[in-house]
Amino acid sequence: MSAENDITALNAKLDSLLELISRAVPAAPRQIDWTEADAFVWVPDPGDLQPVRKVNRVEITLLCAVSHVRDLLLDNTRRFANGLPANNALLWGARGMGKSSLVKAAHAAVNQEAGRSDVKLIEIHREDIESLPKLMTAIRSAPHRFIVFCDDLSFDNDDTSYKSLKAVLEGGIEGRPENVIFYATSNRRHLLPRDMIENERSTAINPAEAVEEKVSLSDRFGLWLGFHKCSQDDYLDMVRGYAEHFRLDMAEDDLRSRALEWATTRGSRSGRVAYQFIQDLAGRLGKTLD
Repeated sequence: MSAENDITALNAKLDSLLELISRAVPAAPRQIDWTEADAFVWVPDPGDLQPVRKVNRVEITLLCAVSHVRDLLLDNTRRFANGLPANNALLWGARGMGKSSLVKAAHAAVNQEAGRSDVKLIEIHREDIESLPKLMTAIRSAPHRFIVFCDDLSFDNDDTSYKSLKAVLEGGIEGRPENVIFYATSNRRHLLPRDMIENERSTAINPAEAVEEKVSLSDRFGLWLGFHKCSQDDYLDMVRGYAEHFRLDMAEDDLRSRALEWATTRGSRSGRVAYQFIQDLAGRLGKTLD
């Protein structure tokens, strides 16, 4: 009886030991099958890339009111895809004007133009920026080119994760891998709130040096693309473009008056508002947006 108790106690200790070992030694990372999708989402713990088989995006031809910045980003992305020098890009400015839509559309357009699938889009969430070096390690030697994309990027007071981004963009011993480019969207041109910058200046012994490290973050993006509030004509052009694309038949005067009324009730005009109007209109007409 005593021997059985000893064996039972030994087994319990072995189970506890194995559990401790499993916690201390991380599991081997999953081998990524790049053929699963053209887009992935970075999951820092345990360090995995989850495939996104259907990306939520619009066709690049529908982004008509931002044609200038659209062409600039498309050209930059095309050069990167072809192995030529290209810049990290910061898309900043007004909400709802298609910043994130443009990144996703440019990625799809470049792949479609060349009938390729070797340019992958990887989305990293704002709260996971500190894990960027880990992501770079995971994709540095992969046989593909990668657009690493962070939507709505900004930093608040006492937030030090921006240092990881700076190291990836240009700094550090290894620097940014040749097969990686970084695209980010933000409502702030300098990625930091103005009151934070002013506070640094007012409390520092050397104000210029105090803010230089943080403000210079946006300077690490070689391509700055500004998105501004759209005019009424731009808004109506977007509505017409969506209506034609989705074959929503309606008299021009009726479409115009309804679209303007919708924008008035929302208190703003933007690409997002235009698309929300089209969704409402399609529902009323009993049509799907395919």
